[in-house]
Amino acid sequence: MTLKVIGAGLGRTGTSSLQAALEELGFGKCYHMREVFAEGNQHHAAMWLAATENKPVNWEQLFAGYQSTVDWPGCTFYKELMDYYPNAKVLLSVRDPEKWYSSARSTIFRSHPVSVSHFIFSIIPRNSAKAQMLINIWPIEFREKFVDKDFGIDFFNRHNAEVQRVVPPERLLVYDVKQGWEPLCAFLGVPVPDKPFPRLNETAEFQRRTQQRERKMRRMVGAAASLVALGVAGLVWRLGRRRAA
Repeated sequence: MTLKVIGAGLGRTGTSSLQAALEELGFGKCYHMREVFAEGNQHHAAMWLAATENKPVNWEQLFAGYQSTVDWPGCTFYKELMDYYPNAKVLLSVRDPEKWYSSARSTIFRSHPVSVSHFIFSIIPRNSAKAQMLINIWPIEFREKFVDKDFGIDFFNRHNAEVQRVVPPERLLVYDVKQGWEPLCAFLGVPVPDKPFPRLNETAEFQRRTQQRERKMRRMVGAAASLVALGVAGLVWRLGRRRAA
């Protein structure tokens, strides 16, 4: 199995809907950021981390069982994937820049507007390969300046322009999920399904998963604090008994 479709569009451009659409069209399993955290993919974060550090990556091993990819981290490496999979088509998912920025602010940043790094470290252990990989896939200016709306929108537009400059026109489709099945199916050379195009609410789902992770982390921190408190109490009790003796 080999990659047939490379998603070069940034996250928050309808990539969950696009993932479902590609799988419906027979280009699945489709790799999305969620796959990094999926059960059975424990080695993926370390492989993506190696990619961000310009180390060799076994793409065949990483994408074993997948025929397409969308969202981060794949969109960061669309050039490398284009070279490795010369017959794959490139899909640049786009949306209105203002709406993209608003969506990113309500998910990637949410209640942590200082930086992407701050947000990631609030939900994932700081020393994990997953945390470092997530930090590395975004350029430093994106991570620290994205709170500036003009900068964020310019970053989005520059990325899209670069993809269109780099990818040969015959390999590229610039696509908004609002366009539905027709342009996507024509580009991929497959029939149009007799069913509605998937419309998944990425923002609500992202926030739900984030809240679940934050609750889990708070429970873990609370449990650890309780164990420390019990240990300290036990130590104080033993010292008190020794002194009494």
